[in-house]
Amino acid sequence: MEVKKQRIKYVVTGILSGSANGFFGAGGGMFVIPLYTRWAKMDEQKAFASSVAAILPICIVSAVVYLLRDGVQFAEAVPYLIGGVIGGFIGGKIFKKIPTAVLRRAFALLLIYGGIRSVMK
Repeated sequence: MEVKKQRIKYVVTGILSGSANGFFGAGGGMFVIPLYTRWAKMDEQKAFASSVAAILPICIVSAVVYLLRDGVQFAEAVPYLIGGVIGGFIGGKIFKKIPTAVLRRAFALLLIYGGIRSVMK
């Protein structure tokens, strides 16, 4: 029964993450990481890695929806894609070397920064 409850928690986390990604074009990680660690009791480093693994397919689905609604400008997205691939490679390589406390603080600062920017615009 416990395994079933855990799977349900992961599905709910995925729904929230996918919804955030669809609504805002990004941001699913802000749901995945806290819910994985606090609600589903997943180890923090595993939660960060699982978040990254989950976000790719979620972003692909959101991109297809935006594409079907003529909302994607590929030419404008290419520089971000190139930078994102490079940054993702670098981040993936050094991820295990960064203490969990530093990752937690960096994530919190990123959320605070994003929240302030959203409110100030």
